[in-house]
Amino acid sequence: MAYRILIIDDDAALLKMLQKYFEMQKYEIITAENGAEGMEKLKFKPDIILLDINMPRIDGIEVCRRIRDKVSCPVIFLTARVEEQDVVNGLSSGGDDYILKPFRLKELEARIAAHLKRESRQKERNECCFQGELTVDYKAKTVQINTDYVELTRLEYEIIEFLTMHPGMVFDKERIYEKVCGFDAEGDSRVVTELIRRIRKKFRQYTETEYIETVWGMGYRWTR
Repeated sequence: MAYRILIIDDDAALLKMLQKYFEMQKYEIITAENGAEGMEKLKFKPDIILLDINMPRIDGIEVCRRIRDKVSCPVIFLTARVEEQDVVNGLSSGGDDYILKPFRLKELEARIAAHLKRESRQKERNECCFQGELTVDYKAKTVQINTDYVELTRLEYEIIEFLTMHPGMVFDKERIYEKVCGFDAEGDSRVVTELIRRIRKKFRQYTETEYIETVWGMGYRWTR
């Protein structure tokens, strides 16, 4: 079955060109010319989303924030912006990657293929995550380093599970809080900082490896 790409961009000529090119590469293409239309077309369940940042009314960063509770597929930003803060904002909103306009189609195609392959590997994973000396058993909800089980609270475990299911991806503390505690939870996302500090302290009893990396100004990610 062909992979399905949703392309959201207000440049009609670019949409037409991308649709023609990727259909030739045997992808199924869905297009939208603005953010509202793009959110409506999530019903087609895309495997990956190409999302323009600079759109009128609802820009791509806001679109990404709104759709992240509905879809988990990779989002690649298409952007003419080069400021570092735009990149930070895009990744912090839930984006997985970005590519600068104008771009080479072959490079974009390679980025898409890499993200789809990574998603496929994640879906095929078994019930455990193995990383060197560390094992996360998603079924038993336990974390083991070598032969020792790490004693964790429910929220500490939930953070580890969420991050290990998305290795290498950066999430800000608000995103982690929403995923672990839920959108309706009462509290302060700053609790994530304290929970991660506690996780690191517990891990250091058994290993010198730093599994959770701080990406300054952006958030946290599980090292690969």
